[in-house]
Amino acid sequence: MQIETIYQLYLQYPSIQTDTRKLKEGDLFFALKGPQFNGNQFALQALEAGAAYAIVDEVVAANNDRILVVNDVLTTLQALALHHRQQFTIPFIAITGSNGKTTTKELLHEVLRTTYKTYTTIGNLNNHIGIPLTILSIKKDAEIAVIEMGANHQQEIASYCQYALPTHGIINNCGKAHLEGFGGVEGVRKGKGELYDFLRSNEGTAFVMWDYDYLQTMSAGIPHLFTYGTHDATVTGIVKDSSGLLEVEMQAGTQIGIIKTKLVGAYNLPNVLVAVTVGKYFKVPEEKIKSALEQYTPDNSRSQLISKGTNKIILDAYNANPSSMTAAIENFAKMDGQDKVLLLGGMMELGEESLQEHAAILEVIGKYNWKAVVLVGGDYSKIQHSYINFNNSVEAKDWLAAQQFEHTQLLVKGSRSMKMELVCA
Repeated sequence: MQIETIYQLYLQYPSIQTDTRKLKEGDLFFALKGPQFNGNQFALQALEAGAAYAIVDEVVAANNDRILVVNDVLTTLQALALHHRQQFTIPFIAITGSNGKTTTKELLHEVLRTTYKTYTTIGNLNNHIGIPLTILSIKKDAEIAVIEMGANHQQEIASYCQYALPTHGIINNCGKAHLEGFGGVEGVRKGKGELYDFLRSNEGTAFVMWDYDYLQTMSAGIPHLFTYGTHDATVTGIVKDSSGLLEVEMQAGTQIGIIKTKLVGAYNLPNVLVAVTVGKYFKVPEEKIKSALEQYTPDNSRSQLISKGTNKIILDAYNANPSSMTAAIENFAKMDGQDKVLLLGGMMELGEESLQEHAAILEVIGKYNWKAVVLVGGDYSKIQHSYINFNNSVEAKDWLAAQQFEHTQLLVKGSRSMKMELVCA
């Protein structure tokens, strides 16, 4: 079946669903398959639940004109996203990097939507399924789109670019994340750099954190560069205060002055700076940039500051890797307050370097004085240390409840699979 035919159906029924549990009347159901599921088995159920059509790649029923059979549902979904993307001539901004992608995406969205009809990735739909779904959620009234791209191996970002066709791009950083899939830090840079490769080959524009020498090198040859950082960049700013919530003082390229965010951590400085830079590039009024960044409140376990009684909890448990974990611990150590507790979950997808990287985190922890340190899961248990150790976040939660802390600050962080948010639920 031709993509154009499916696209005409999509124009009539512009809502796509891959999960029958979330299905709404009039959706197009795409029967995706994976190692643990086969959406083809739910195609008839989707129609009964109100789906307009079901797109399958296995024979599930005879003589049903609401079931459309294609060679492969996933590649059809991606091809449909490409066809839809090609209907737009608006800026498509792609964001990738090891740390801060989602926060950056949210900040950009807040800034840009003050002036433009802006569509962006919902939640963390940043993979080979989520990106096509994001593109297909963009309506005709769109003026700018912001697409988050996650990756854990080579050629993944390159494949996303083939149907997202970004016109502008941001690589936040290249840290120690997904080392197992990328094959080390150099592999991370090569994999994330696939976004720059696409921009370089397609007359694109990159917003580059100029403090990072490796991004300067990686971005060489891209036709249009706009830089941000703490010095020697088009837009510059510094941390004015991070003892509580982050305050940023803008210094060059803008008259915004001081931005009082609701973010925790000096490590969020680059995320704020790139949001200002992108806003300036697209001529968003400065007062709107400042207001948007000051009003944004993080959620979904990312740099959240939570008050519980007399205690304050920094919940940054959506994900973790050696780079972000080190930054979070060091920032927490520098914040105001005496009684501080670390509750840290294991870091995943580090391959052969996992023990070494967990040991390095223990060294960072050892540089400071803590009221208590609790380590949960991962490879911490394989390394000799004197800290409290639990197998999972439920055990850590029970321990925390028994302590009855008062006037204490807590940092809760770990990889997604550790479910560290349960500790303070």
